[in-house]
Amino acid sequence: MAEGFPEAEVYEFKKSEFKNPIIFAGFVGAGLVGPIAINHIIEQLDMKEIGVMRSKYLPPSTVFMKGRLRHPFRFYSDEKGTVCAIICEITLRMEGLYSLVGTILDWAASKGSKEIVILDGVASNEHDNKAYCAAEEDLVRTMADRDISMIPQGFITGLPGGILNECLVREIQGLTLLAKADKIAPDPTAAATLIEALNRFYYMNIDTTELKEEKDRLHSEFSELSQKYVEHREEIAGMYM
Repeated sequence: MAEGFPEAEVYEFKKSEFKNPIIFAGFVGAGLVGPIAINHIIEQLDMKEIGVMRSKYLPPSTVFMKGRLRHPFRFYSDEKGTVCAIICEITLRMEGLYSLVGTILDWAASKGSKEIVILDGVASNEHDNKAYCAAEEDLVRTMADRDISMIPQGFITGLPGGILNECLVREIQGLTLLAKADKIAPDPTAAATLIEALNRFYYMNIDTTELKEEKDRLHSEFSELSQKYVEHREEIAGMYM
C-alpha cells in the first residue's frame, strides 16, 4: 500500500453550512444508472463539488470527461446545504469496502443527514419505465403511493449493499431506488426513470428531457466506464464459478 494514504477519509476543499441534507448517491452498476442520474442531478441543481474520497483502497485511476480531469469519487452540495450528492465513477473491489462505507456514513452523520438514497440499475434485457425500491417497511408502503414498486426479493452487493446494511444499525435511513437497465451499455433512459421517481416522492422538479434526448452523447461519454463495469462483473462472477 502507498505510504501516506489513509484507510479512507473525505477530504473537503472548504467548510460549508449544512441543514440536515438528504444525500443522493450513485455508484458504478448496470447501465451506469447511478453515475448518470447523479451527474444529471448535480447539473440541474447547480451543485458545487465540496470534497473527494481519499483511500488506499481506491484503484489508481482517474476520470477524464471531455478532456477535463476530475477525481473519480466526489462529494457535492447545493447552495442551501439541504441536498448532497456522492458519485463514484470507478469500479471498486471488495477489499476496503467496509472502510469506505463507514467513512461515508460518518461524514453523513457529521452533516446532520438523516437519509441517504442510492440510485442504481438492475441488469435486464429490457427497461420497463418503472422505478423500484428497497427500504424499511414503512417507507416501502409510502413509496407505493407514489407509483414506486417494492422489489420482492434479491441481493444488493458492493458499496450500495454495505451502506444500506450499515444504515440499519445507525440513526440514518437508507433506501435504494432501482430501475431495470441495459446489461452492457449506458442507459440514460433508466436514469431518467429514477429521477422522475425522486420528483414524485420528494416533490422535486428535476427536468429529465436532456437525458432522454441526448442518449447518443451520453452513450459515447460513458461507454468506456460501462465496459470497465462489464469486465469487472465478469471477473467477479468468475471468482465464484
